[in-house]
Amino acid sequence: MSTDDTSRDADTRKSELRQWGESLVVAVVIVLIVRSLLFDLFRIPTPSMEENLLVGDYLVVSKLHYGPRTPVSLGIPLTSIHLPGVTFPYHRLPGFSEVQRGDPIVFNYPPDDEPIDRKVHYVKRVIGMPDDTLSVRDKLVHIDGDPLPLGRGMQQYWTVTKSDARYQIPRRRMEEMGISEVRRTDRAETVRVLATPEGAQQIRQRSWVRSIEPYILDSDEYDDLMYPPGRGYTPDNYGPVHIPAKGTTVELTDQNWALYRPAIVRYEGHAARQMTDSTFAIDGARTSTYTFQQDYFFAMGDNRDNSQDSRFWGFVPMNHVVGKAVLTYFSWDHEEWLPRFGRIMRPIADNEVFREQTIMNHPPGGQTAGRPQTDSSARVRSSSALADRASGTDDPRGRP
Repeated sequence: MSTDDTSRDADTRKSELRQWGESLVVAVVIVLIVRSLLFDLFRIPTPSMEENLLVGDYLVVSKLHYGPRTPVSLGIPLTSIHLPGVTFPYHRLPGFSEVQRGDPIVFNYPPDDEPIDRKVHYVKRVIGMPDDTLSVRDKLVHIDGDPLPLGRGMQQYWTVTKSDARYQIPRRRMEEMGISEVRRTDRAETVRVLATPEGAQQIRQRSWVRSIEPYILDSDEYDDLMYPPGRGYTPDNYGPVHIPAKGTTVELTDQNWALYRPAIVRYEGHAARQMTDSTFAIDGARTSTYTFQQDYFFAMGDNRDNSQDSRFWGFVPMNHVVGKAVLTYFSWDHEEWLPRFGRIMRPIADNEVFREQTIMNHPPGGQTAGRPQTDSSARVRSSSALADRASGTDDPRGRP
């Protein structure tokens, strides 16, 4: 082989390597653009959103719905590695929808001390909207005084009292009945089940079931764990709290300072302190009012008794919202070590989970676990004002 032939072969190999390199660079750039501005991919690591989202689900999250955010920090994309102390102003490009009640959203965990776009990602469902007054009474969420029961696929603990301790729920029927877990209690005729409202209804229909009622946590051990602490709140009896809305001015008081201070200081970047019961200093100026600069949301897990959510760490600021979870593109069962084929390419339910709801065993006045209750089951359909608001049709300010 001549020297010229050898040289041409070497040039050909270099050309092929250059083409591969250029193709790789282009592919990386496309991936970064798509994941930064259009869609991103996440995996569900915890059971806080069961039964709608399971551990091992892989999600497609749309950034187009609410608009993609521009970078806030300088670092390696898609990692937590960044240059400390270097941040940019927050901006969000236009989206084609606004956040609605019932949307499953991915957001950056607000209490983290990292720049916004480097904080850990959480996924929860929007329950409270800006300017709502939210409370939880004996596990039942209320919005502006109206009940918002568990939606489809959401679950909580229920106490089941049997007429005979020997009766058992067949294990093979648990999954199809919407029951995730059965726990024994200190009474042989009583068990605690983790179930959806539909599952609780099926349990109630069993001839050997004397009663089924929500299991209500009644303990002061949660007092310092809730947001804000020291109010006597529990996960099952919480609030009321008023959720800040952009442009809304609130009267600051000794009673609401602990509720709003983190938003004013941590999320809106002001120096603020309380001077007297009714006087506060914000950026050095004395004031008794504050006008919020962005919207906030109250997010909760679908698995209400196994979820660290807004009840524990507060509101989700709009600038922390990454996007809307729209699709489960793959799911892996870590216990069976098999794919869940029925969940592959499955759309994720949003506010439609509230279209038809069930209220079970929530009599007025409140109940605690273990006390007998009367059956007060009722159906709430989308013709109610609150359900209409959940589907985005009843907000005079245009917010869904």
